[in-house]
Parts: sequence; C-alpha cells; structure tokens
Amino acid sequence: MRYQAILKNGAFIIAASLLTLAACKRDRTTPALTNSDDNGGYASDAATLEKTSNDVISITDVSAAGNASTLRTTSICATATRSVSGSDSILTINFGPTDCLCADGKTRKGEIIVSYTGAYKDSGTVRTITYSNYYVNDYHVTGHKAVTNKGTNSSGQVWYDVVLDDSITSPSGDSTISWTAHRTRTWLSGYTTETRTDDSYAIADAVGSPGTVLTRANGHVFTVSINSGSPIVVAYDCDFIESGIVVISSSTFTGGDRTVNYGYSLTTPGSCDDLAQLTIGSHTYVITLR
Repeated sequence: MRYQAILKNGAFIIAASLLTLAACKRDRTTPALTNSDDNGGYASDAATLEKTSNDVISITDVSAAGNASTLRTTSICATATRSVSGSDSILTINFGPTDCLCADGKTRKGEIIVSYTGAYKDSGTVRTITYSNYYVNDYHVTGHKAVTNKGTNSSGQVWYDVVLDDSITSPSGDSTISWTAHRTRTWLSGYTTETRTDDSYAIADAVGSPGTVLTRANGHVFTVSINSGSPIVVAYDCDFIESGIVVISSSTFTGGDRTVNYGYSLTTPGSCDDLAQLTIGSHTYVITLR
C-alpha cells in the first residue's frame, strides 16, 4: 500500500510539473498583450470612426430621399430643409441645439450640411458633407467628406467613391481621434426600401489608395489598409463592424504589422458583437472593442 501511495504521489508530482512546464512554455510563446495601442486601441478607434462616418452618409441618404422622419423618435427634431447656392442644392439636416433622441437610440444635436452637384441618385453627383456643432452621444464630430455616386457595379449594386477627413472629440474635450481616407462604399442591402433598419454596406480602399491614416488621442499614427478580399461590413442595426480584415502598420510597432479580423466571434463569424481577433506575427489574441 505504501509503495502504491509513493507511485501515486510521484505520478501527481510529475503531472503537476508537466502542467507547470506547459504553462511556462505558453507564457514564453504567447506574450501578454500589454500595449494599449494593440489591446483594442487602434482597432476600437478605427471602428468608431468607421461607424460614425458611415452613419453620417446614411443619414444624408435617407434625408435626400425625403425620409428624415425615420431619423427621429420625437416630433420636434431632425428636420431636413433644402436651399440653393449657385448651381448646387443644399440639404441641411438639423437635430436642434439640444440632444435629440433618434430611432437608433443615440442622441444627436447640431447640423449636417450637404451640398449636391446634381440629383441625389444620379451617377456622377457629388455630395460634400460638413458639420455645424454636430454631436453624437455628446461626442463632437468635425471634418468633411466628399461622396461621389458611381452608379452601379457589375453586380447591380449602387456604390460611391468617398474621400474623408473626420475627427471625433470626447465629451470632456480632452481626447480626439481623427483620420483621412479614400474609400469605396457599396450598398449591400436596403437601397430599395425607405427604412434604415435593413441598410448595410461594404467598405473598401479605393484603387491606388495607400490606406487610411488614423491618429489616436495619444498622438500615435497608424495606417489602416483593408484586405482586398475581405471588405469591412457595417450595418445600421449593429454598433460595431460586423466583418472585414484590416492590416495595421505603424512606426511605433515592434514585431511587424498587425492584422485585425472584425468578423471574429465566439458564436457566429460575422455577427454583431464587440470582439475582434488581433494577429501579431505568429501570436493571436481576442480583443474587445470599446
């Protein structure tokens, strides 16, 4: 009996030692993700700018189509008015000076101002979008974008060329993220309906574009390049990027470029959640978007 006990104790010690060695080996091969830029930083900022930018264009879409009422849940905000300036038509979407609760549950105030060179749905029409004291959930959105209607692609989908330069400042005013980009925006669903709830879009880098230049609040600068075979997909009914793969490069990096897969999910790939997968060299991490 004593001999068996020694064998059992010895086997337990060996097993425990093997587990300890295995744990040490994992720690050595997959270092902890401690860098704040890597740990959801640039991935979250890029996603926030992406969603906000697409949201603004989507708001101008429905307003230009005469459906501004779908933007609001009260009757005292989100009015759309039209005027003429030279040869351009001007659309002003006014959410009022105080917070307006919108249909997507977000509050907005201020104005989105759109200048059109032609009819909204005409191929070749350029929309120039600017802001006047525009806020979303108390985040201040500034900048401008030019959206050119390119007609339909070979699949019959309406698509746009988008050149943008936007910034978002936190409610406290002490944190700003910004980017410049040249993108294409393809309407995947919802173009033929009057509601926003079924709208979704594929975002890709324009041909010849060097990628998006993203500047974080800490001053670090990153280049975000969308994988040509995995465009970013955003939808009205999701607060996060649903899918898409991007490559992040920066002079601040050690260990080479990063790859972010926004389509990663613990349940269904491409579903709406706040998770993404980050790859650095041979190491892969799951990060939470903020």
